[in-house]
Amino acid sequence: MLFLALTDEKGNLIWISTARPGRSSEITAARHDHICAHLRAADLGALADLGFTGLDDDPDHPLIVTGLKATRGHPLTPPRKRRTSWSAANAQPTSTASPYLKNWRILTKMRLYPHHATTLLRALLVLTNAEVQR
Repeated sequence: MLFLALTDEKGNLIWISTARPGRSSEITAARHDHICAHLRAADLGALADLGFTGLDDDPDHPLIVTGLKATRGHPLTPPRKRRTSWSAANAQPTSTASPYLKNWRILTKMRLYPHHATTLLRALLVLTNAEVQR
């Protein structure tokens, strides 16, 4: 199963997307869930890894900040390398949310329909937030 999770700057889970089969890509799942539109409506921004490069539909006012990819013929310049390392360093604290979800053993054995998995994931989101806030 593939699902996307949004966290705040402290690593607390805020939102979990609908579950999709594992063969789906992250950027496609983000497009189907209209993450950019929801972030714009809430007047928020996001840091993401290189898998989400090109997701933002407004290059003049970027909403999702990612690192930059080097290509074979065009290596990254020093300012672009700094931007990539900055986004990786600032996105790191938000990756603390996935161990909270991985503590639930049911997720390691989950072989459900995506609809049922989404219901289970949303319930685990509530339980995880209750456990973290204790």
